[in-house]
Amino acid sequence: MTHSLFFKVTRPAAIASLAGAALLAGSFTPAMAQPKEADKPPAAAAATSNKPETVEQRITTLKAALKITPDQEKKWDGVAQAMRDNASRMEKLVAEKRKIPPEKTTAVDDLKTYQEFTEARLDGLKHLTSAFKSLYDSMTPEQKKNADTVFEKYTPQQQQRANQG
Repeated sequence: MTHSLFFKVTRPAAIASLAGAALLAGSFTPAMAQPKEADKPPAAAAATSNKPETVEQRITTLKAALKITPDQEKKWDGVAQAMRDNASRMEKLVAEKRKIPPEKTTAVDDLKTYQEFTEARLDGLKHLTSAFKSLYDSMTPEQKKNADTVFEKYTPQQQQRANQG
Protein backbone atom coordinates (compact mmCIF):
# COMPACT_ATOMS: atom_id res chain seq x y z
CA MET A 1 0.00 0.00 0.00
CA THR A 2 1.48 3.34 -0.95
CA HIS A 3 2.06 6.10 1.60
CA SER A 4 -0.68 8.40 0.26
CA LEU A 5 -3.21 5.58 -0.15
CA PHE A 6 -2.47 4.37 3.37
CA PHE A 7 -3.16 7.82 4.85
CA LYS A 8 -6.17 8.39 2.59
CA VAL A 9 -7.71 5.19 3.95
CA THR A 10 -6.58 5.34 7.57
CA ARG A 11 -6.34 9.04 8.44
CA PRO A 12 -10.09 9.72 8.90
CA ALA A 13 -10.39 6.63 11.10
CA ALA A 14 -7.32 7.66 13.08
CA ILE A 15 -8.67 11.16 13.66
CA ALA A 16 -12.05 9.82 14.73
CA SER A 17 -10.33 7.35 17.03
CA LEU A 18 -8.17 10.06 18.53
CA ALA A 19 -11.06 12.44 19.05
CA GLY A 20 -13.50 9.86 20.27
CA ALA A 21 -11.36 7.94 22.51
CA ALA A 22 -7.48 7.70 22.42
CA LEU A 23 -6.85 9.95 25.20
CA LEU A 24 -9.95 10.95 24.08
CA ALA A 25 -8.47 6.99 23.98
CA GLY A 26 -6.56 5.30 21.00
CA SER A 27 -5.72 2.44 18.76
CA PHE A 28 -2.21 2.76 17.33
CA THR A 29 1.32 2.67 18.67
CA PRO A 30 1.69 6.27 19.98
CA ALA A 31 -1.45 5.64 22.02
CA MET A 32 0.48 3.16 24.13
CA ALA A 33 1.92 6.09 26.08
CA GLN A 34 -1.57 7.38 26.87
CA PRO A 35 -4.06 5.86 29.29
CA LYS A 36 -6.63 3.76 27.49
CA GLU A 37 -10.33 4.41 28.10
CA ALA A 38 -10.50 1.15 30.08
CA ASP A 39 -7.69 2.35 32.37
CA LYS A 40 -9.54 5.51 33.46
CA PRO A 41 -12.15 5.59 36.19
CA PRO A 42 -15.46 4.96 34.40
CA ALA A 43 -17.04 8.28 35.38
CA ALA A 44 -13.93 10.17 34.28
CA ALA A 45 -14.06 8.32 30.97
CA ALA A 46 -17.74 9.20 30.56
CA ALA A 47 -17.21 12.82 31.55
CA THR A 48 -14.40 13.29 29.05
CA SER A 49 -15.37 11.13 26.11
CA ASN A 50 -16.82 12.08 22.74
CA LYS A 51 -18.85 8.92 22.26
CA PRO A 52 -22.32 8.79 20.67
CA GLU A 53 -24.03 9.71 23.91
CA THR A 54 -24.22 13.50 23.81
CA VAL A 55 -22.46 15.70 26.31
CA GLU A 56 -25.86 16.89 27.55
CA GLN A 57 -26.92 13.29 28.18
CA ARG A 58 -23.69 12.66 30.11
CA ILE A 59 -24.20 15.82 32.14
CA THR A 60 -27.78 14.89 33.04
CA THR A 61 -26.88 11.30 33.88
CA LEU A 62 -23.84 12.22 35.96
CA LYS A 63 -25.75 14.94 37.84
CA ALA A 64 -28.46 12.46 38.82
CA ALA A 65 -25.90 9.82 39.80
CA LEU A 66 -24.05 12.31 42.01
CA LYS A 67 -27.31 13.46 43.66
CA ILE A 68 -26.49 17.15 43.32
CA THR A 69 -28.45 19.30 45.77
CA PRO A 70 -29.93 22.73 45.00
CA ASP A 71 -27.18 24.30 47.14
CA GLN A 72 -24.56 22.68 44.91
CA GLU A 73 -26.09 23.78 41.60
CA LYS A 74 -23.65 26.65 41.05
CA LYS A 75 -20.62 24.40 41.52
CA TRP A 76 -22.27 21.70 39.40
CA ASP A 77 -22.79 24.29 36.65
CA GLY A 78 -18.99 24.71 36.56
CA VAL A 79 -18.53 20.96 36.07
CA ALA A 80 -21.20 20.86 33.36
CA GLN A 81 -19.65 23.84 31.58
CA ALA A 82 -16.22 22.21 31.69
CA MET A 83 -17.72 19.11 30.08
CA ARG A 84 -19.41 21.24 27.39
CA ASP A 85 -16.22 23.23 26.75
CA ASN A 86 -14.17 20.04 26.41
CA ALA A 87 -16.63 18.48 23.97
CA SER A 88 -16.81 21.69 21.94
CA ARG A 89 -13.04 21.99 21.75
CA MET A 90 -12.69 18.42 20.57
CA GLU A 91 -15.45 18.81 17.98
CA LYS A 92 -13.72 21.91 16.61
CA LEU A 93 -10.36 20.16 16.50
CA VAL A 94 -11.84 17.18 14.67
CA ALA A 95 -13.57 19.48 12.16
CA GLU A 96 -10.36 21.42 11.62
CA LYS A 97 -8.34 18.27 10.99
CA ARG A 98 -10.95 16.80 8.65
CA LYS A 99 -10.53 19.82 6.36
CA ILE A 100 -6.96 18.75 5.56
CA PRO A 101 -6.86 16.35 2.61
CA PRO A 102 -5.19 13.07 3.62
CA GLU A 103 -2.91 13.18 0.59
CA LYS A 104 -1.44 16.45 1.89
CA THR A 105 -0.34 15.01 5.21
CA THR A 106 2.75 13.13 6.25
CA ALA A 107 3.44 10.72 9.07
CA VAL A 108 4.93 13.67 10.98
CA ASP A 109 1.71 15.64 10.41
CA ASP A 110 -0.30 12.73 11.80
CA LEU A 111 1.91 12.57 14.88
CA LYS A 112 1.47 16.31 15.39
CA THR A 113 -2.29 15.85 15.08
CA TYR A 114 -2.16 13.12 17.70
CA GLN A 115 -0.17 15.48 19.92
CA GLU A 116 -2.78 18.22 19.49
CA PHE A 117 -5.60 15.85 20.45
CA THR A 118 -3.66 14.60 23.45
CA GLU A 119 -2.89 18.15 24.61
CA ALA A 120 -6.52 19.18 24.17
CA ARG A 121 -7.63 16.14 26.15
CA LEU A 122 -5.14 16.85 28.94
CA ASP A 123 -6.10 20.54 29.12
CA GLY A 124 -9.76 19.55 29.22
CA LEU A 125 -9.15 17.02 31.96
CA LYS A 126 -7.30 19.64 34.03
CA HIS A 127 -10.21 22.06 33.60
CA LEU A 128 -12.76 19.37 34.50
CA THR A 129 -10.75 18.20 37.52
CA SER A 130 -10.52 21.73 38.88
CA ALA A 131 -14.26 22.31 38.50
CA PHE A 132 -15.10 18.92 39.97
CA LYS A 133 -12.77 19.40 42.96
CA SER A 134 -14.68 22.54 43.88
CA LEU A 135 -17.95 20.60 43.77
CA TYR A 136 -16.50 17.59 45.59
CA ASP A 137 -15.12 19.78 48.37
CA SER A 138 -18.66 21.10 48.96
CA MET A 139 -20.17 17.63 49.31
CA THR A 140 -21.21 15.98 52.55
CA PRO A 141 -19.27 12.87 53.58
CA GLU A 142 -22.16 10.72 52.32
CA GLN A 143 -22.16 12.49 48.97
CA LYS A 144 -18.39 12.10 48.68
CA LYS A 145 -18.71 8.37 49.34
CA ASN A 146 -21.43 8.20 46.69
CA ALA A 147 -19.29 10.22 44.24
CA ASP A 148 -16.35 7.91 44.85
CA THR A 149 -18.58 4.92 44.09
CA VAL A 150 -20.13 6.61 41.06
CA PHE A 151 -16.71 7.38 39.61
CA GLU A 152 -15.55 3.85 40.31
CA LYS A 153 -18.53 2.16 38.65
CA TYR A 154 -20.16 4.77 36.44
CA THR A 155 -21.12 3.98 32.88
CA PRO A 156 -23.72 6.17 31.18
CA GLN A 157 -25.79 3.21 29.95
CA GLN A 158 -25.93 1.58 33.40
CA GLN A 159 -26.98 4.84 35.04
CA GLN A 160 -29.71 5.45 32.47
CA ARG A 161 -31.13 1.95 33.07
CA ALA A 162 -30.95 2.46 36.84
CA ASN A 163 -32.77 5.79 36.57
CA GLN A 164 -35.49 4.24 34.40
CA GLY A 165 -36.04 1.16 36.58
